[in-house]
Amino acid sequence: MYDQPRTNPSQTVMTFDQMLERVRYEGAYPTRERAAEAVHNVLSALGRQLTGDERVDLAHCLPVEAALPLTAQIPATEQLTGWGFIKDLAARTGATPAIARWDTGAVLAVVTRLAGPDLLARILRQLPGGYALLFGQAELRHPHPAAA
Repeated sequence: MYDQPRTNPSQTVMTFDQMLERVRYEGAYPTRERAAEAVHNVLSALGRQLTGDERVDLAHCLPVEAALPLTAQIPATEQLTGWGFIKDLAARTGATPAIARWDTGAVLAVVTRLAGPDLLARILRQLPGGYALLFGQAELRHPHPAAA
């Protein structure tokens, strides 16, 4: 079952070193170590929110060193909104919400390229509101009619 080819192959193949350089560029980080810290923190946090085939498929798109923090996390029982994700990341890392948002944007910009549009759409359908913006996408959710 898991050894079958996935329908959404990675759009770009990157080594972990290339991923760190891309994140370093996106986040304007002074060192590769700072970029690696951002990758680890953001992908660990995302691993607590993502489940199912989307989690597995995303891990397949990432370099092994980036997939490990994602898959090492036990998914949370309650999903956080995009803003809740940022606040949780800030609390866990001791950073300000602004820094957590910056790190998230830098890392998820690269993850978006690696995942490709089909997998990204599936991931965003699984997550609550607010994540599209974190992945650098427009929030295109249809409003639900108000309960009468």
